[in-house]
Amino acid sequence: MTAGMGRAHGRVLSALAVAASWSVVFVGVAQPAAADTQAKQWYLSAMQAEEMWKVTTGEGIKVAVVDTGVNSSTPSLRGQVLKGVDVTGAPGDETDDYRGHGTTMAELIAGTGKGGALKGLAPGAEIIPVRMSDVGFMTKRNTVIGDMKKAIRAAADSDAQIISVSMADDFSNREEHEAVKYAESKGKLVIAGVGNEGNKENRKQYPASYPEVVGVASADRSGKVSYYSQHSGSVDVASPGSDVPGWCDNSFKSYCDGDGGTSAATAIASASAALVWSLHPDWTANQVLNVLFDTASRDWKKGETSTYLGHGLIRPSMNVLKGKGDPGDPDISPLTKKKTTGPADASEKPATSASPQPAKNGAEGDKPVAAEESKSSGDESQLGLILGVAAVVVVLGGVAYAVVRRRKAA
Repeated sequence: MTAGMGRAHGRVLSALAVAASWSVVFVGVAQPAAADTQAKQWYLSAMQAEEMWKVTTGEGIKVAVVDTGVNSSTPSLRGQVLKGVDVTGAPGDETDDYRGHGTTMAELIAGTGKGGALKGLAPGAEIIPVRMSDVGFMTKRNTVIGDMKKAIRAAADSDAQIISVSMADDFSNREEHEAVKYAESKGKLVIAGVGNEGNKENRKQYPASYPEVVGVASADRSGKVSYYSQHSGSVDVASPGSDVPGWCDNSFKSYCDGDGGTSAATAIASASAALVWSLHPDWTANQVLNVLFDTASRDWKKGETSTYLGHGLIRPSMNVLKGKGDPGDPDISPLTKKKTTGPADASEKPATSASPQPAKNGAEGDKPVAAEESKSSGDESQLGLILGVAAVVVVLGGVAYAVVRRRKAA
């Protein structure tokens, strides 16, 4: 969750998460980020973004950002945002971002970085904004009618290939699930954050917990799962989320330091999918996802998943730069193992089989997450890990994180 998100169920704890071992810990109100915001996007170099952009920037791919709206006038998003949809029924339209959160997600996906602003991992992709309500927005308007299902259906009916949802809800909903299955039937890849209360109640979050949705966990700059990232059986893959800056609020005057959380992780995972799909435009959503799972960094048996990292740390560079990854059957979902044209199983995601508990420092599980070619020399060794360092399955602690209860930023 980025700084500036509103209250949900009457509470928001405004503290920024940083690793306990860092020399400075910010607590309280979000601090304005330094002018060179891109320098703080540590994951761009770790994921070999510059090298990938020589091959593809995500051109030809459209990403629907289901969120609080997307301000199309920021320096980084001018010319990047297409006509979208507003399902809130409130004054304004999909380009009126009432929190600043949706705009941050859009910039992390497809921002050009002009003016020193956030730069997206897939700056050649285009954004289709779909504005929906969070709890704070609904409370302000004196309504309790959720509109996630409308937002997902609207995104499914758009030209977007990827639907990125950095919003989360504690409760499942039949109509919402039907909307997700509708999106899948139309060939869309739906990606959502698993939530930021892994160190608290750790409830299942939706839509990430629906079987047809890619649930994304947050990882920090050392390749470890963020201590707050939820792990309630919904994690399919992990992506950078810790220590990612974003817009402070809907004034769009400055960026703030802090944790993007699984919200940012979802956006970066969506951008990763855009890069791969752009390079292989004839692939289906299933094939793109198969490759992302196949090339993820992990130290457990292929086909098994970790409670905390899913298939592992996302690494689009392994496909973009090395051509690795098996796309598999174009019609079979790697999530449900079913034909995507047939009826989806309405059950929740099955329990994971690897890493049932977070590894502790010095424990057997506290070892590097090895890639297929990590032992090789030269540039292959740089591709060994998404973050360029040993990745371990641990949960950090000791600092506060901004959390909300329901219909919150994922």
